[in-house]
Parts: sequence; C-alpha cells; structure tokens
Amino acid sequence: MEMTQTNSDLLLLLAACCGLLVIATLIGEVLRARLHKTHANLTVETYLTRVHSWWGMVFLFSIALLLGPVGIIVLFAFCSLAALREFLTLTTKTNADHWSLIASFYVILPLQYVLIWWGEVGLFSTLIPVYAFLLLPILSVLRGGKGANKNFLARISETQWGLMICVFCASYIPALVTLDIPGYGSRTPLLIAYLVFVIQIGDLMEYFAGRRIGKTKVAPAVSPKTREGILCGAALAAGLGFLLTWMTPFSPLASMAMALMAYLIGVGGSLVLAAIKSDRGIKNWGHLIPGQGGFVDQLDSVVFAAPVFFHITRYYYGG
Repeated sequence: MEMTQTNSDLLLLLAACCGLLVIATLIGEVLRARLHKTHANLTVETYLTRVHSWWGMVFLFSIALLLGPVGIIVLFAFCSLAALREFLTLTTKTNADHWSLIASFYVILPLQYVLIWWGEVGLFSTLIPVYAFLLLPILSVLRGGKGANKNFLARISETQWGLMICVFCASYIPALVTLDIPGYGSRTPLLIAYLVFVIQIGDLMEYFAGRRIGKTKVAPAVSPKTREGILCGAALAAGLGFLLTWMTPFSPLASMAMALMAYLIGVGGSLVLAAIKSDRGIKNWGHLIPGQGGFVDQLDSVVFAAPVFFHITRYYYGG
C-alpha cells in the first residue's frame, strides 16, 4: 500500500482514536473501581463494553479506509447485508414475498454498491426510492398464493423501508468517495472518517452524560436519550468538527455546522429506530457486537445523516 498524504492523515486519525479510546477505557475502569454494585455501576459496565467493542470496530474501519474505495465499499456492502437481514427478520412475511426478498438481497443490494463504485450518482440516488419501491410490490403480487393480500401494505412497506434504511442510506457513507471536490483531490475517504467520528463520539458522550446528569427524556416512550445528554453530545460533535476541519474541504465554521447537523440528524435516526424496536418489543436488533447490539443498532445514527451530509457537501463543494 502506497503511503500517500491521505493515508498518513488516516493513520494520524487512527492514532487519535486510539488515544481517545485509551482515555475512555481508563475513565471507565476508574469509575468501576470506585463504585459499588449499584445501578450506576451497571451503567459503567455497559459503557465499558461499548468502548471495548469500539476497539475492534475502529481497527476494521481503519483498515477499510486505508485500502481505499474497494475496501470501503466492500465493508459497507457487508454491513448493509447484515443490517438488512436483521431488519427483515423482525418483519411480517408470507410466501408471496419470496421474490421481493430475493430481489432485495441478491439484486438491489449489490447493484446499489456497484453503481456507487461506478460513481453513477443519478442512478444510485434513485435505484431504491424509485425503481425498487415500484418493483417490490409488483413481485409480491405476481408471486401471489394463498393469503397474498393479507397485510399486503404493511409487508411491502417493511421491506421497502428495510432497503431504504439498511442499504440506501447506508450506501451514502461509501458514496462520499465518489465526490469530486475541487482542491480536495483523493482525500474523500477522510470525509467518511469525519462523518463517522463526529457522530459516534457524540453518541458516546450522549450515552454517558445522559445517564450521569440527564433528567429530561426527549422521547420517554421509546428511548432513554435526554436533552442534557444530547446537548453534551452536540457540543462535543461541534467541537470535534472544528478540530477536524483539516480533514475536510469546509471552513472551520462550516465544519462545526456540518458536524452539528450530522449529529442531530443522527439522533433523530436513532430515535426512529428505537421507536421501531419498541413497536416490535425488542431491545436490540441483534447481538453480534457486544454492548452495541446488531449492525442496525450501530449504524442507526450514521445512516440517517449520511444522505443529507452527502448531498449538502456535493451541492456546495462539488465540482
């Protein structure tokens, strides 16, 4: 692998992430040592489990970024596949939906990422919300069979929105490498690192601060997120946006605004998926990532923010 300036910057960011994770781990270990077996201690244990999971995820994510567009696209295609499987496992399906499920997993998902590899913005921006949304109900109607019309709208909607969240929105993260930004060159992988970093670190701050000082829940029926925790997460995200301006084509003020925007949209996405989990009576979408649940749990914030971040960046900074 050739050592470019972009790779050097990514390694610098990796070192910074490792430093932050070391600090986060030490803080958690100190708190665990000082607390007795109380509810607060359980919060710290969950916090530490999440930090430990982040060590592995940061390593895999960094390797993908360093490998370039191929590594990034393959990583997120796999994440989309795992997330879509988690999402659709919890939906209502009949034999009439077999064709639409096959099309979702084996045609639409890979085609979406192939179009991103080709840089076909017009096509990957419309494949799922236009063509797939129209095709899937047609396939279910044609497949037919006994009970094909039972809960038809709900069944089709669940598949459509599974594709929308787990494939369409998630694919906009690697799509950032296709942006042509004058004066920015081949540094677009840094935008992916920037987006994921500010949102996830903001989420980690929201989780910890919300459970330590949070009092007012923003959506008590579906989520423990509090106004105080979100404010702390937003402040940290904006601050990180300022500090990470060097990674972006943005001015310092614009970088703070973009980071804040991405984080707040991510909070909204997290609340929406929490509402879906509450409706389904589950705590996590899966159990593959210790302390984090499944892939949908981990991607919820970033996938909602990614399309907005992509299009704003393309509109204002693209060639």
